[in-house]
Amino acid sequence: MNENILKSLDSNEKETLQKGLQSLIEQTYVIENEYKILNENYNSLRAMVSDIIEVLPTALWILDEQKNTLLQNKQALKNPQLLHNIKLEKKQDELEFDGSFYTVTIIKHNQKIIISATDISHEKHKERLASMGSVAAHLAHEIRNPIGSISLLASTLFSKTELKNKHIVLEIQKAIARVERIVNSTLLFTKGVYVNAKEFNLLELKEECEQAISSYNFSLNINFKIAFFDLIIKADKALLSLVLQNLIYNAIDALEESENKQAQITIKAFLKKKNLCVQVFDNGCEIKDKKLVFEAFKTTKLKGNGLGLSLSKEIILAHRGKIGFETKPKHFYFTLPLS
Repeated sequence: MNENILKSLDSNEKETLQKGLQSLIEQTYVIENEYKILNENYNSLRAMVSDIIEVLPTALWILDEQKNTLLQNKQALKNPQLLHNIKLEKKQDELEFDGSFYTVTIIKHNQKIIISATDISHEKHKERLASMGSVAAHLAHEIRNPIGSISLLASTLFSKTELKNKHIVLEIQKAIARVERIVNSTLLFTKGVYVNAKEFNLLELKEECEQAISSYNFSLNINFKIAFFDLIIKADKALLSLVLQNLIYNAIDALEESENKQAQITIKAFLKKKNLCVQVFDNGCEIKDKKLVFEAFKTTKLKGNGLGLSLSKEIILAHRGKIGFETKPKHFYFTLPLS
C-alpha cells in the first residue's frame, strides 16, 4: 500500500516528502543531542548536590514512613548512635550526646522524614566560657581588696616579727602573691589583652624570670638555666614577663608532680630568621591531654586554675606571634616577629 502511494506521487510531491523526512531526521538528532546535554547537566547537578550533602558539617538522615534509613551522609555515618537519641516527634530540639551538643531539625516532606543534627559544642563552649569569665571577674574584684589588706598586714608583720619566724611570713607572702597573680590573670583574661609596645633590652626578661622563680613556692631542688642575650626589641614587657612566668610555673608544677630528682628547667632565647624564639624546657611529667593545653579554665595539673597557658596564648597572638609545645624533648615555646 505504501509503495502504491509513493508511485502515485509526482516528482514535486516526492521531493517535498523527502525534504520533510530529512527535516524530521535532523530534528530528531537535535532533540537527541539536547536530551544528552540535559541528562549530563542533571547528573552533574545530582553529583554536586551529593557532594554538598557530604561536605556539610551537619549529620543528615532521610527516613521513609516506617523510619527506615534511606540516605545518610558521612557525618551521620561517623555517629550512628546519635540518630537513636533523636526524638522524631519534635521539629526543633537541642540534644547532648557523648559529650557534644547538637541542634536538631526535623522536616516531613513527600512521605519522607529529613533529619539534620548540627554540632554546636563550640558555640556552647564559648557561652560557658563567657559565663565563667563573668563570674570569675566578679570574684576577682571581690577578692582583690581583702588580698591587698592581707598583703599589707603581712609586710608589717615581717618587719616586726623575730628573725627565727620571718621565714613563716615569707611563705605567707608567697601564697598571697600566688592569689594576686590568679586575680590579675583572671581580670586580664576577662577584660581582654591590649599590647602597649615599648623598646626594651631582652636581658631585662632574664631578670623577670629570676624574680618569678624566687617568688614561687616550691620544695623541689631544681637546676635553672637561663640564656638570654643583648637585643633591643619592641613589645609589651609586662605581658611577655607574664607569659614567661606562666611557662616557668607550669614547668615547676610538672617537675614537682613527677618528683624528678634531677629536675632541670632551661629557658633560652635565640633568633631564627626575623623572629625571636623563646623556649622553656623541663624534664617533668608528660603533657596528659594535648587538646586541653591552651583551653581556659581547664587543667590536668594538681596545681593551677587553667588560665595561665590560655592567657599566654592570648598575649602572644596579640603580639602577632605563635605559641606551642613539643613533646620530644618536652618544651613550650613562643615566637615573636621582630619587624
